[in-house]
Amino acid sequence: MLKLSYDLHIHSCLSPCGDDDMLPSNIVGMAFLKNLDVIAVTDHNSCKNCGAVIKLAEQYDLVVIPGMELCTMEEVHVLCLFAHLSDAMRFDEYVSTKLLKIPNDERVFGKQEIIDEEDQTIGTEPYLLINATDISFDEVGTLMKEFNGVHIPAHIDKNSNSVLSNLGFISPDADFKVVELANLSHLEELEKKNPYLKQCKIISNSDAHMLGNINEAIHFIDCEERTSEQVIKALR
Repeated sequence: MLKLSYDLHIHSCLSPCGDDDMLPSNIVGMAFLKNLDVIAVTDHNSCKNCGAVIKLAEQYDLVVIPGMELCTMEEVHVLCLFAHLSDAMRFDEYVSTKLLKIPNDERVFGKQEIIDEEDQTIGTEPYLLINATDISFDEVGTLMKEFNGVHIPAHIDKNSNSVLSNLGFISPDADFKVVELANLSHLEELEKKNPYLKQCKIISNSDAHMLGNINEAIHFIDCEERTSEQVIKALR
């Protein structure tokens, strides 16, 4: 088994709350400098900058997981990760049909830029990506089976946009096997109130919106091989 350092929750400049410096080349370069083996690009409700990051990462032997931070109708954030870009982009197309069509005001919320591997802007997302979609939290597991992905409730210990803050509890019939904590020191207390967590793999990521916030190599996942397929297998 390989022990791979990871940060599986990173936003690019496609997210309106992401810094303008979160360009594909900068994300890859910072991940390399911080000795990360695996990263995931997880913009709000979109996967459109994943391809550029994957292409640039090839020369650094950096594994890039294409993904998305989905916002459900209950405004619960869920990381949706995929082994293959084709599956991520199919899911991107589906989510775009479920997103509330509210035009983005760049002056208020920030830019939503689609970037190529040369860090050139090739388009923008016209509708505000941080809105909720018309997808319920309970639907996400079924959708991930359809799109060959894995779903991970995001930052469940935060006071907003988490399964615990917005829904109040984790059902004993939940269909996810991995959860993300912003702070691992919260785990023991959360397990007392939510026994289902004892069945889950626990991960922690940066949720970086700025380059400097990308994690150092402090968290690790055991994988059979250094590939996106094996990372997703380990998360399942």
